[in-house]
Amino acid sequence: MLLSGMVAVVTAAGLVMAPHPVTGWITENAVPLATIDPAAPVDDLAPLEKVVGDAPMVGLGESVHDSREETLLKHRALRYLVEELGFRTIAWEEDWTVGQQVNAYIQGREGDLDALMRRMTRTWRTREVAGVLRWLREYNTAHEDEVEFVGVEIYATGLSAYDAVRAYVAEHAPARLGAADRHLKVIRPPSADIGAWARTYFEFDDKRPYIRHARGLYDLVARSGDGGDAHWMVLHEARQIRSFYEYYAQSDMDTYRDARAAENLRWWRRVSGDKIAYWAALSHTANAPGQRLQLGPGAPLSYAAAGSYLRRWYGRGYVSIGFTFTKGRVAAGDVPPPPPEWSDAPLGAPGSAQYLLDLRRNLTPEAKAWLNAPAEIRVVGRYDPAAPDDFHMTGGTLGQWFDAIVHRQTITPVTPL
Repeated sequence: MLLSGMVAVVTAAGLVMAPHPVTGWITENAVPLATIDPAAPVDDLAPLEKVVGDAPMVGLGESVHDSREETLLKHRALRYLVEELGFRTIAWEEDWTVGQQVNAYIQGREGDLDALMRRMTRTWRTREVAGVLRWLREYNTAHEDEVEFVGVEIYATGLSAYDAVRAYVAEHAPARLGAADRHLKVIRPPSADIGAWARTYFEFDDKRPYIRHARGLYDLVARSGDGGDAHWMVLHEARQIRSFYEYYAQSDMDTYRDARAAENLRWWRRVSGDKIAYWAALSHTANAPGQRLQLGPGAPLSYAAAGSYLRRWYGRGYVSIGFTFTKGRVAAGDVPPPPPEWSDAPLGAPGSAQYLLDLRRNLTPEAKAWLNAPAEIRVVGRYDPAAPDDFHMTGGTLGQWFDAIVHRQTITPVTPL
């Protein structure tokens, strides 16, 4: 195994190891981060101010969901964005209706964090994510200018969306309530177990009746309001219902999912006017319109990441920060350093346990060549330690995907709840 930050070079004396051409630039420009403790002062993250500038939206994308260290580093970055740069919405890779429940918790309207964590997507049911939500609640308790939590996903739209739509129509357009009920009779899930309903619906050969009723309900709601705030919100509930039924009927579900997530982020930005921190996997947050994800021995996933839509719409008003690592352990087993030819291999060269690297400043010719070359980096979703090199991301360049990187040398697993 070659050391991180080294490349194999063939000389007259044979195969030798030499520093990667970009190692010196990384070492010189990497800003060491003092700690991964989310409760510690965030002064060491001050360079983020230059990275973010006046951008109203920042993506915080991890290369692996179940890393304790990446989660804690993201928590610290989130603290800096909220406390120092005035970000007031946390948009999450989580369903909209679950996000509403999380928002109620962080704003003090719901108190049972353990029950809430059980309702979140399984990926997030960890002690480290619970710490993020607990901190958000504590922050809101101490500040009048509260932070909000928004789920941007559409894969598990819950019963509260259907109930909100019906209640709105009953109050604002009672003459259309019968038509709304006819749509709801078909598409309202039979129980609160949305995962079970999604699996059942996915297996249906003919999904067209459900899609037709979901679209009909959305159109009915669109005609049943005055365009005010309440109407905008319930129209989004109806849009989430429609998106749920369309999503599971797609031949390319990943493309549809990220396009909807990006649209939901843009919608919330328009509604709230907030600065938004977008917490998700880097395969969603990266400016990666042509990404290819290899997550095991099967065919790669190819889709435009939500971050690529955000960059197209907002330009440099969307900042992409990738959280990466050199080696360590996840729940499935040990993860070795990336192969020396991968683009993230040189990130292991600096001696700091974790550091911030701005990919837009002080660029040397070697750095530009590295950032503009076709990239391949470690991305761990499902993971098999027997075939570690089967988990990676290609289809772009580092300079395209990220404006900055927060790198951790060694990771360990999160703590499940």
